[in-house]
Amino acid sequence: MRSDDVREVAQVCTSALSHMLERARDPGTDWAARAGDLDMSVAEVVAHTGQRVLLLATDLAGGPAGLGTVEVRITAHAPPAALVATVRTAAEVLAAVLDATPEDARGFHPDGLSDPSGFAALACDEMLVHTDDAAHGLGVSFVPDPHLAARVLRRLFPWAPRHELSWPTLRWANGRSPLGDRPRQESWRPLCVPLTEWDGARPVP
Repeated sequence: MRSDDVREVAQVCTSALSHMLERARDPGTDWAARAGDLDMSVAEVVAHTGQRVLLLATDLAGGPAGLGTVEVRITAHAPPAALVATVRTAAEVLAAVLDATPEDARGFHPDGLSDPSGFAALACDEMLVHTDDAAHGLGVSFVPDPHLAARVLRRLFPWAPRHELSWPTLRWANGRSPLGDRPRQESWRPLCVPLTEWDGARPVP
């Protein structure tokens, strides 16, 4: 995955969030609702999404050593429309870093030294799953293009079942729901290292 995927997912997610905002009776009240099963409000989870994507851009640009000096904080008390714009902006920042980064570069991530495709997939995963969290908090449906979900799934969770629909499987891989007879996961860990270095085993959370 690369910068085009990040931009595409950002467009899908921010368009969905903007639509949720337009449907809100009172954005200040509606976006204070709990986001799905998370201990965050809708506004907080959208702010968290922008924050995580910006941190990914910083980690990739910082290289394999990891900085440990950077704190990114996006206030959830901003107007909801500004939070949506922040997610879009954060994605564009990461996409620009991806465009400028060689494919064999590595950046620090707590789950392993990741290559650019891993950072792109991590950002797409954050945006897709947290947009879904926001949608659940607002009582609406969010179902992205299954091809987008499949690309994220195969890069970050290559051990996930292949005979199930990609979006429900990605939600399961992120601990959001059961998948068929498989129970909801209590813990999980994405594959950050390049797929060529994967040993075929599921990483231990």
